[in-house]
Amino acid sequence: MPVLPVFSPRNQSTPPPPAPPLKPGRDEGEGAVVVERQTQKTEPPRLYQVLLLNDDFTPMEFVVMVLQEFFRHDLDTATQIMLKIHHEGRGVCGVFTKDVAATKVELVSAASRRAGHPLQCIMEAA
Repeated sequence: MPVLPVFSPRNQSTPPPPAPPLKPGRDEGEGAVVVERQTQKTEPPRLYQVLLLNDDFTPMEFVVMVLQEFFRHDLDTATQIMLKIHHEGRGVCGVFTKDVAATKVELVSAASRRAGHPLQCIMEAA
């Protein structure tokens, strides 16, 4: 059976001794430098919109698939965006930070090349 330590007043830590009193006539801040804390103003990261551009060769079904797979749109929303791209020449797929937007552009462009479609994906400041 293990032996437990016995509690005694000697086992307690003692508080540190008090600081010596200041000498009379001496200024507390003599020789001290006071630095004022400046508040830092941080701005949220800039946002970029990822756009698909219309062409006459990429099938509409492929555009809908890209919108669902890479931008997580449901079928109805993806179809609406695809029709906007078809009729207006371009459509916003999503708004992201710069790194995420650049990654999405590269993923969509690579998938388009693999499938043999000329679909163009770009990003621009929102």
